[in-house]
Amino acid sequence: MQNISAPQEQIRAHVFISGRVQGVGYRYSTLHQAKLLGISGWVQNLFDGRVEAVFEGTVEAIQAMIRWCYQGPLSAVVQDVAVDYETPEGLQGFEVRR
Repeated sequence: MQNISAPQEQIRAHVFISGRVQGVGYRYSTLHQAKLLGISGWVQNLFDGRVEAVFEGTVEAIQAMIRWCYQGPLSAVVQDVAVDYETPEGLQGFEVRR
């Protein structure tokens, strides 16, 4: 008898990271981490110094990604991570926006 698992539920998290998160490789580290976790979405710098990201994936992958956001790359000093959950749009791949 085969073990057929149901498809994993997809969720979407819209995340704003504040602190020393620009000029420290945060976006490209986010890209790398998202690819490791199989997450789709995007990340970009905001004019106010924050980093904004959208992550779509399984509940487990998104939770792991949000935990990573509190740390970020070695040079980052994260002060806050604000998360809003939204309806997934079915994004494919992950990109760094400029």
